[in-house]
Amino acid sequence: MPVYSAPTKDTQFVLHDVLNVSTSEIPGYSELDRDFTAAVLEEAGKLAANVLHPLNVVGDTEGCVLENGVVRTPKGFREAFEQVKEGGWPGLDMPEEYGGQNMPHVIGTAVGEMFSAANQAFTMYQGLTHGAASAILAHGTDAQKDTYLPKMVSCEWTGTMNLTEPHCGTDLGLMRSKAEPQDDGSYRITGQKIFISSGEHDMADNIIHLVLAKIPGGPEGIKGVSLFIVPKFLVNEDGSLGARNGVSCGKIEEKMGIHGNSTCVMNYDGATGWLLGQEHKGMRAMFTMMNEARLGVGMQGLAQAEAAYQNALDYAKDRLQGRDVTGAKNPDGPADPLIVHPDIRRSLMDQKSFAEGARAFLLWGATLIDQAHRADDADADGLISLMTPVIKGFLTDEGYDMTVLAQQVYGGHGYIEEWGMSQYTRDARIAMIYEGANGVQALDLVGRKLAQDGGKHVMAFFEMVKAFCKDNAGQDESFDKTFIEPLKTASKDLQAAGMFFMQEGIKNPNAALSGSYDFMHMFGHVCLGLMWARMAQAAQAALDAGASDRDFYEAKIATGRYYMARRLPATALHLARIRSGADPVMALDAESF
Repeated sequence: MPVYSAPTKDTQFVLHDVLNVSTSEIPGYSELDRDFTAAVLEEAGKLAANVLHPLNVVGDTEGCVLENGVVRTPKGFREAFEQVKEGGWPGLDMPEEYGGQNMPHVIGTAVGEMFSAANQAFTMYQGLTHGAASAILAHGTDAQKDTYLPKMVSCEWTGTMNLTEPHCGTDLGLMRSKAEPQDDGSYRITGQKIFISSGEHDMADNIIHLVLAKIPGGPEGIKGVSLFIVPKFLVNEDGSLGARNGVSCGKIEEKMGIHGNSTCVMNYDGATGWLLGQEHKGMRAMFTMMNEARLGVGMQGLAQAEAAYQNALDYAKDRLQGRDVTGAKNPDGPADPLIVHPDIRRSLMDQKSFAEGARAFLLWGATLIDQAHRADDADADGLISLMTPVIKGFLTDEGYDMTVLAQQVYGGHGYIEEWGMSQYTRDARIAMIYEGANGVQALDLVGRKLAQDGGKHVMAFFEMVKAFCKDNAGQDESFDKTFIEPLKTASKDLQAAGMFFMQEGIKNPNAALSGSYDFMHMFGHVCLGLMWARMAQAAQAALDAGASDRDFYEAKIATGRYYMARRLPATALHLARIRSGADPVMALDAESF
């Protein structure tokens, strides 16, 4: 059976040695001293390892069952959900006035990684609730907030998002769900939604669905979409639960992975709903939830890679196979452990350097969210907006690839279900698809985010990289060679790709769009390169200060060197592909495929 141990030490290193959270001027960060964050992360880690992780394989093998309109979650899920609620974890970074603990988002992100790595399917129930609550918090009336948020923050009630329909996914302007106004100010919601995560289950007293639908007579296409609050049970004026609403689960989807989460077909048959936000501005309100979800999905890519890597590492150290070509390392045994072999080391170093770099990238992104929201910083908001498709697309693509590498370390055992490695690969696969498929993330990055605010935010990122290189060059020859110079080169590749889009994309938009996926990955590599340079710098500072755990910091620097030497040069390949333009991609007529 797979194992999982929360990476508390590495998370603490990123928070305090790299991001220096406790000395940040972001409101609320002064409370994040090492002892406080250690206490939170240790407790979260125990819950993740001891309660959530043992249920991961249970959820995968049992799945959810639809019985008489009610979805039964896997054995142990309800009891575990009660423990999560009792600990106040769902409201960790939600406002105190609605029962939350008002901690910074960066702490919620760190804890979320642990929970997702331990059991992604389970953690989705509270994760989607958090997103739905955030949308109501941002766009709801005072009455709506008072009615729904206290119960959602505690996860007594859970939440969903309902976008996709059988005939439309990304192109939501094609949706057919209708919302007919009623005399009492409510709306009558009719239609069918598919792929609804946590759409029906037995772990909460009520489920609050956020549903996109069109009000008759509104504008055509996406401009005519509105967002509605549609509870499973209607809520009485005194807050008690009333009659069952006209919403039901018609089917549980049979999926490749995340079997422990109830992915439902939801039928709305004249259900009562209330407008959230403004008429015909549903996408604005929904994107509050979508953007949060996209960052959360990027976290899932990291989480599955981390969990898979931990198991691959244990197996590589334990499994005896072949002899080290430079001489036996286990002379008293029949063979040496797998980890002596260079190709196994390559695979493990790919996984380790990705997971640790991605963790730093994700937590840095979380500090930008805190800076934007807690300090009302428009520049930070613009920068995280730019980074959102990179975090979602790059971390989920790479995270999936890392689970495959981890599976490969096991050889044939990685393909056998009893070893549990296939679940990480199967569960990670959805992260590349939902909350906007990664191809759409790339199009969003190149088609919208690069030019946002006149290109201000991407230029700010380039200046950030340039300033880091300038401020830290010339102090140590080895650091210059192994970190500064590769980062400079990769950043120049990224800028060259952006220049190509500006020069060629105006003449032929397909020239830019054909290279968008490569650009997203190139951007991701540069971001991880920057994170590794910062981590190596922090690790060296700790060593110079006489840190007692020298092995940890020396391993950090060595892992960073690996990323800069072996992974970051991928930017050159991506640039070459981008510069090939649209012709190789668009050469064939549709009939010629």
